[in-house]
Amino acid sequence: MPKYIFITGGVVSSLGKGIASASIGRILEAKGLKVTLQKFDPYINVDSGTMNPYQHGEVYVTEDGAETDLDLGHYERFTNIVAGRVNNTTAGQIYHEVIAKERRGDFLGATIQVVPHITDAIKERIREATRGRRVDIVLSEIGGTVGDIESLPFLEAVRQFRHEVGRENSLFIHLTLVPFIRAAGELKTKPTQHSVGTLREIGIQPDILICRTEKKLTKALKDKIALFCNVDASAVIEARDVPTIYQVPLMFKEQKLDEVICRYLRIEYKAGSLYHWQKQVVQKVLSPKTSVKIAVVGKYIELQDAYKSIYEALRHGGIANDAEVVIKRVNAEKLLKKTAGYHLKGVFGILVPGGFGMRGIEGKVSAIQFARENKVPFLGICLGMQCATIEFARNVLQWKAANSTEFNKKTPYPVISLLEEQEGIENLGGTMRLGAYPCHVKKETLAYRAYRSEEVMERHRHRYEFNNKYREIFQKNGLRISGISPGGKLVEIIEIEDHPWFVACQFHPEFKSKPDKAHPLFREFIKSALDYQEKSKPPAGSTSVGSEISNKEAEKPVLAIERPT
Repeated sequence: MPKYIFITGGVVSSLGKGIASASIGRILEAKGLKVTLQKFDPYINVDSGTMNPYQHGEVYVTEDGAETDLDLGHYERFTNIVAGRVNNTTAGQIYHEVIAKERRGDFLGATIQVVPHITDAIKERIREATRGRRVDIVLSEIGGTVGDIESLPFLEAVRQFRHEVGRENSLFIHLTLVPFIRAAGELKTKPTQHSVGTLREIGIQPDILICRTEKKLTKALKDKIALFCNVDASAVIEARDVPTIYQVPLMFKEQKLDEVICRYLRIEYKAGSLYHWQKQVVQKVLSPKTSVKIAVVGKYIELQDAYKSIYEALRHGGIANDAEVVIKRVNAEKLLKKTAGYHLKGVFGILVPGGFGMRGIEGKVSAIQFARENKVPFLGICLGMQCATIEFARNVLQWKAANSTEFNKKTPYPVISLLEEQEGIENLGGTMRLGAYPCHVKKETLAYRAYRSEEVMERHRHRYEFNNKYREIFQKNGLRISGISPGGKLVEIIEIEDHPWFVACQFHPEFKSKPDKAHPLFREFIKSALDYQEKSKPPAGSTSVGSEISNKEAEKPVLAIERPT
């Protein structure tokens, strides 16, 4: 029988349950345990696919094509799991499933209630994570904050679940805040006490507390928290702000969180080593040999989480090259053709990420033109590849009206067009080309040099494709098609022949990148940027434009505040 760990959060949102869960998964895997992780989101949306990035952050795509919460990205980056639909459940999915059963008559006319029907459906999702596979420990993260109305069915479900499997097979971990009041010069435990009190009112007594804090918790403070929250002093774990989120597993390991978990779950304790993680990831993040500046040109630049996986994959590419990646955020809506040189001054690589809609497209096209004409290393992803295709058609083939039918249905040169199977689809949610698809990589190309393989699997999330009607004329004029789908129907990767490193792909490589195993395209992109930097001398006394952030500030990690630079 597998063991179950339920992770909740209190006081305020964005404390970092996702990173905490992923870090716990990492230290348990180091012991040779087989783990899987789940995220339970209390919102009514069926999935993240149609949610605004400004409200929700990026949509993370799994191998099986699920559009999920971004925390699943942390799970896959920190651990060895391959997440799928069973790893992310929303309240919307649960209610949709129960209502569908009621409509079919499955409940034989019974009155449908939150307890037991909704809670039973949630418990079934917990069990589903281990069905048909060997799993030692299931970590289930409950989204939201204790006290939220929408989270109550999930908390009641896990309370019941513990009663069913027993205390020796289940564990509650509560992530809470111990704020530092600067005016008083003190850390305050009262918010944690109130949060645990609210949880206990629901019927859940946490076994372990993870305390998010700016300052070190003294032994006296830990003892006070343990006394008033009714937990062992050894089970009060400090989650102090650290220079990089990848230090969090080391911090938990140092405080023997893994030992406490094993004791509660009655698992034989094995030390487990994080030596490789420390040497190959953390040490290289904290002490890189060099640095390189990369521009990310997008329309969701203001929001930290909208390009979370992009920023992480760039960081991974830096780790693989022993370099810090300094990111220059460029708002595509403010970038014009005549100002491209001004906005992109001093960068040694340009990345245009995915997205939807017309807003910012002309800025992205201008950035790509700058990269192509000035031989700056370029990586385009999804919409970034489509914009690269449009730019090539307009400025190399001189088809000035070339466009995607997503932006101009009447364009005389529809170089990007809707997939045939997408014609007539009305519902937006879950209807795109989603999940992992095979790609054949042609030899003697930049893509093959990166992958070192002719067959790869990559994750997609899009409706529009390269229009095969124009494939021949593009290739005759210097655009190389280096990746295609099996059978050659779809263009997956394009390159510019007379450019040192210009690669754009229709898929999302950032979703398969890990800190100790950078995605090949990101690894080679950063390598080419470093090579370009060596050959170029940045202008003396140049002033930066836009928001520049180091790889340790590309996002503000929800469990770690990056060190000042």
